[in-house]
Formats: sequence, C-alpha cells, structure tokens
Amino acid sequence: MSLVPYGLSRQLLFRLDPETAHDLTLSAIARTQGTPLQCAYANTLVSDHLTLAGLRFPNRVGLAAGLDKNARCIDGLGAMGFGFVEVGTVTPLAQGGNPKPRMFRLPQANALINRLGFNNGGLEAFIANVQRSALRQSKNPALLLGLNIGKNATTPIERATDDYLTCLEGVYPHADYVTINISSPNTKNLRDLQSDAALDQLLSALAAKRETLEKQHGKNVPLFLKIAPDLEAAQIETIAATLKRHRIDGVIATNTTLSRDAVKGQTYSEEAGGLSGGPVLEKSNQVIRQLRSALGPAFPIIGVGGILSGKDALSKIEAGADVVQIYTGVIYKGPELVREVALAIKNRS
Repeated sequence: MSLVPYGLSRQLLFRLDPETAHDLTLSAIARTQGTPLQCAYANTLVSDHLTLAGLRFPNRVGLAAGLDKNARCIDGLGAMGFGFVEVGTVTPLAQGGNPKPRMFRLPQANALINRLGFNNGGLEAFIANVQRSALRQSKNPALLLGLNIGKNATTPIERATDDYLTCLEGVYPHADYVTINISSPNTKNLRDLQSDAALDQLLSALAAKRETLEKQHGKNVPLFLKIAPDLEAAQIETIAATLKRHRIDGVIATNTTLSRDAVKGQTYSEEAGGLSGGPVLEKSNQVIRQLRSALGPAFPIIGVGGILSGKDALSKIEAGADVVQIYTGVIYKGPELVREVALAIKNRS
C-alpha cells in the first residue's frame, strides 16, 4: 500500500488548475520513479494471471492511455500495481494540442472533461523515453506495456493512414501491444475513421504493415483498436466484423463520450471535449455487451470508462470485458484504486 494517503494529496492538487495538477504529478513521478521515494505511491502487485491475445497479463487492471502521453513515467506508474500500462497517444510529429484551458473537473460526478488534442512531444522523443524505462530494459519485465498511436492534427483525414503506419513502424519493436486510437473526440474528424470504408482501409493497411514488421523483428505484436462509446448498434456490428476480417487482436471499449446527459447543469458541463469518469460507466458497459455478442466469447476485450471502485470494475467483467483499464478513477481515488480493482476481480465469486 502506498505510504502517503491520497486524500491529502488530492486536497492540494484539486486547488490547482487540472492541467497544472496533472503536469506537476507527472513531473513528481518522473523524478521519483526508481528511487526510495517511489514508496509514496507504490502498491504491491496483485497476482492474477491471464493469457490474452498471446500476452500473459500479471493481473487484470491496466492504466489507460492519456495520462502519460510522452511515456515519461512508465516505471513509476507501473509501481502502482498495474498489470499493464498503456502510454500515449503519440503522433509522428510533436504538437501542442488545443488551446488552454482544456481540462475541467466535475467533482459532483467524479468526472473530467478534456479537449487536450493529442498534445505530445512526437514519435522520436516518445520512443527514447520508452527505451530509457527500466521496464523496457528488463529481461523479465513485471508488467506489460501498451503503446497508443494516433494522427497529427494537421494531417488531412484522407492521409491519416500514413501517420498510423509511421507510428506503428516506430513503436513496434518496443511494445507488448499497440493500440490504434481512432476514437478521441478532440482531433477534428478522427472519429470518421470508425466508419465502414475508412476503418476497413485503415485496418487493412495496418495489418499488412504488421506482417512486414513481424518478419523484420521476429515477433508478433498484437494490435488493439480503441473505439468510442457514442456508437449505434449497427456501427458496433460493422466494427466487430471489420476487426475479425483483418485479424485485429483485440478491442478497447471505450474512449470518452460527447454526451452530457449525466452531467447537465453542473459547472463546466457544457465545455467541449470528451467526458470521462463516472458518467461513462454504463455507456461503455453497453458497448462492451454489444461487442461481446458480436465478437463471440474468445475475442479479447479491454473495458475502460467510469471505473471508480472494485464494483465498477466487476460490472465491466460481467458485461464481457476480459481485463479493464482505469484513468480518471486514479485522479479521484488515487493509486489505492489499482489494488482495490485488482483484488475485486481476482476474488469475484
């Protein structure tokens, strides 16, 4: 268990602008990871092994992409007890993202709205950070590492595939799995890639590139697709069929939502961007149920969205997810949530 009660840290952090608090927290983790000070937020890993998509997960709770966009804090975040950590989204070129302010807390709903817009230091810096991590240098890593890829804001949507191919080639040697992020609402037209023809073209190109990279590097790196919660049933059916047709290894459901139904009237509820946290729980669970029905019992599904307790995590497993990821829950509940979720899933009846 981490030595510093998160409630104390949260009181201080929540007095700051959300993005300032976020940046200060990551800087602190980057400075202390791998040192004795790491005990302030570290947790004992809950062992609950599962083999999924050919990967052996140490336990069934992971960190969702977006918290550590530049892969600066892989070791520190991993020390919190996650079985897998996903970093990014990375784009080929560095970009600043959308204008500030672009993060907003909705504490009544245990929620956040962000419109960051894939702000990151670019592929070259991202890979260098990954390579520097103790996790990637270890011959027997304690957890799995996912690398999440996207497109630059300035790249026309018609050329989006080029960006994804560039990123896939760059991260492939360093990843346990790669996530194709086409579901952020904060890059113009990005979600258009979830449509039938566009998704078919993108996944076809990535699957072909993966075959080449597998031969080049002598290893198969699973590809996961991250989708939005704001999809109709027919769209989910189409996505499921396309995943199977191109032999994509898994799906991550879901990203943030554009819906504001659950937070109407709350301060900042009308801000543009993706809503995460408590209000997304049932929306993402419904997508998971539909995916499980469409994909069958064996297709890997990672459930993410709205997990703030062990009970919330179990609802994702019951909906059809094999493993789960958290992000906003860590901001509201702290590193202790990781262990709570891992134990709840391990000890479920």
